[in-house]
Amino acid sequence: MSFFEKVEAAPAIEVFHMNKMYQDEPFPQKVNLTIGAYRTEEGKPYVLEVVRDAELKLANNVNENHEYLPVLGFQPFIDAAMELVLGKDSPALREGRAMGVQCLSGTGSLKAGADFLNHVLGLNTVYVTKPTWGNHKLVFKRANFTDIREFRYWDYQNRCVDINALLEDLNNAPEKSVIILHGCAHNPTGMDPSHEQWKKIAELIKRKRLFTFFDIAYQGFATGDPDGDAWAVRYFVEQGLEMLVAQSFAKNFGLYNERIGNLTIITSDSKVLDNVKSQMSLVIRANWSNPPNHGAKIVHMVLTTPEMRKRWFESIKVMSSRIKEMRAALKGNLEKLGTPGKWDHITQQVGMFSYTGLNLNQVEHLINKYKVFLLKDGRINICGLNHKNVEYVAKAIDETVRNVV
Repeated sequence: MSFFEKVEAAPAIEVFHMNKMYQDEPFPQKVNLTIGAYRTEEGKPYVLEVVRDAELKLANNVNENHEYLPVLGFQPFIDAAMELVLGKDSPALREGRAMGVQCLSGTGSLKAGADFLNHVLGLNTVYVTKPTWGNHKLVFKRANFTDIREFRYWDYQNRCVDINALLEDLNNAPEKSVIILHGCAHNPTGMDPSHEQWKKIAELIKRKRLFTFFDIAYQGFATGDPDGDAWAVRYFVEQGLEMLVAQSFAKNFGLYNERIGNLTIITSDSKVLDNVKSQMSLVIRANWSNPPNHGAKIVHMVLTTPEMRKRWFESIKVMSSRIKEMRAALKGNLEKLGTPGKWDHITQQVGMFSYTGLNLNQVEHLINKYKVFLLKDGRINICGLNHKNVEYVAKAIDETVRNVV
């Protein structure tokens, strides 16, 4: 009898399962709107030129080696990452109340933070937006959080942030609950709170003594301006809130498989940081022990070399502009076809994703009949659209909305 005999098959991870279905599909007009990765107008992966240049410089540097990094990571990268999200004039940096931990992209940053919150601080209740990124609940479950709740975020009728319901749910949250907030370009809805709404959220969190955990995986993709996209995080810091911030450099640097992320910890008192660092070292030691070097060196070089940093900002604008162009093209084609319903939300949303409002039956129809692959909740990756396929996708949606309930 095998030790593994009673292992049950786990459900497929939807986004990767759908991506595999797309790859295996022979239909020539198939369209992949599933996986959260940027694509060029030609539908190809995009390697930023400034990233290529950084890689070449690293490869030609005879002083580079493959020695272990410190447990908490490559400090020059950490410093650059924290400055990117907090701003160089951040009070938390100026007062020495912030520290960072190099992690395995956004997921690793969330997991390390969740482990710390549960195992060290003893927190056990976490709230995620409804809807949220598909991995949030699993990450916190694996970190031994047993009380995982949702707070309302999306107004399904009007296709916008339901700020009143959001505030009501957070107001009812128990003290010391962890609140997961998307720093910008909310996944999957693509709709962020306004500055005034963010202020109300911060005030409530401060008053109710809740704990903020920002997940900012798309800095630069919401507006095309990385500084503007960090507004909410920086405002919360200015309000004196303690928090964690999980950063990913997968999307905005195109370093998906390098797994480069940073977890920033902001405290109200700099005196506690040495103890926090010691505990975070144990968290990391038990997870991956040492982080990868290559991607961290790339990000550090680009962010700290003025000419390269300027080129990176320009690349962000190019990617963001193409996304906005495809949003307008999809909406324009749907309106031209007279597709039933309102489609303003497509251009009102920001970042990679659009929460279309299509239901499960309509999603399955699009996949089965047109080979337009998207997630079951109706989320599409706008980056998968281009001038060659956007009309086809719009016509497919039009026929689907008219004939499938």
